[in-house]
Amino acid sequence: MRDKSIKKAQKAGKEKEDKAKREEKKKEERGKKRAERFTWLRWKIFLLMTGILMASAIVLYLFYEHVIFGNFGNLVVEFLQKKFFLDFMDARTIYQYTFRENWGLLVFLGMAVIFLIISWFVLMQIVTGYFKKIDKGMDIMLSEDKRDVELPQELRSMEKKMNAAKRTMERRKMETEMENVRKNDLITYLAHDLKTPLSSVIGYLSLLEEAPDMPSEQKAKYVGIALEKAGRLEQLIDEFFEITRFNLQTIILNKRKIDLSYMLRQMTDEFYPILEEQGKKAVVEAGEDIFIYADADKIARVFNNILKNAIAYSDRNSTIRVCVTNSSEKTFIQFINHGDPIPEHKLNAIFEKFYRLDSSRSSSTGGAGLGLAIAKEIVTAHGGELLVTSSPEQTVFTVILPAW
Repeated sequence: MRDKSIKKAQKAGKEKEDKAKREEKKKEERGKKRAERFTWLRWKIFLLMTGILMASAIVLYLFYEHVIFGNFGNLVVEFLQKKFFLDFMDARTIYQYTFRENWGLLVFLGMAVIFLIISWFVLMQIVTGYFKKIDKGMDIMLSEDKRDVELPQELRSMEKKMNAAKRTMERRKMETEMENVRKNDLITYLAHDLKTPLSSVIGYLSLLEEAPDMPSEQKAKYVGIALEKAGRLEQLIDEFFEITRFNLQTIILNKRKIDLSYMLRQMTDEFYPILEEQGKKAVVEAGEDIFIYADADKIARVFNNILKNAIAYSDRNSTIRVCVTNSSEKTFIQFINHGDPIPEHKLNAIFEKFYRLDSSRSSSTGGAGLGLAIAKEIVTAHGGELLVTSSPEQTVFTVILPAW
């Protein structure tokens, strides 16, 4: 059974690696297609500039035929005669040397001016048209409009990216809203639950104050109950701080060499009173001299959260097994407990923040729904994975960490 669980974990890890390779291959393919993204646009600009160039040449040719070699010369000579009082021969000579002798330069300048004027009007219309459509697409993307962004064929690549960004923002918004709902509900539950132990503490202390001659046995009983309720009150307050820390802190790791077998055995010993009370046992199956390179405090918190979860959801009088195996590259730590199986559709949800597997559990047994979410964040920060499998026979949480 243990080998089967390890194989499942290895298979899940292999599937994740294969998925990463497929994603890398897709990135390479996208890189190859990057040069083709705006092929339509490039061709359109090329054809447009060719058309403008041809139009400029035609306009210049017509100007040359009907103006330069038409009445234009006579008009210039007549203008020079009237304004500068020149005779016909002098005016004709000035015209000859000014226009006829510099014909090549005039053609170049004329064509450049015509080209720039036509290009300005045409390109401004096209470019502003594109910007208007992109601006409209941005409005659709940023609004709650359910329509997809639609751009011209030559901007199809941009259209796909904008629609992908729109869907991503919608998904993240929905996830944030769901998380806020769960968080607000949880805070409401915790705030309500704070009142119960607090009322008990006040009630029993009031009884002790009102009856100073109370029998010692009864007094000890009331003190014990008040202390228990005060402990629960402290736990709930800690959960409030946990929510704040989880939202505001970034995980910073201080890694060092850790004796994994020793850490796990020490941890199971710490849970002995709770296990004993429920008739349960925790057994560590690990060889000696198994080390990992990790942040001791944070990785201990991972194991603590998983083990606490295994104790909460395992059958009474059952045994929780903590099995450690390692290879040249990875170390596998499995927490195996026997209890009600986790439904398939909840296997991924249990790693979400503020998610409680059994919402019907009372606050005295349920937590804030942060334990497994924090555990996954810490394991991921170490470059590892946290996986879960569940069947009617057993539920297995597998922590995969890089080997020492």
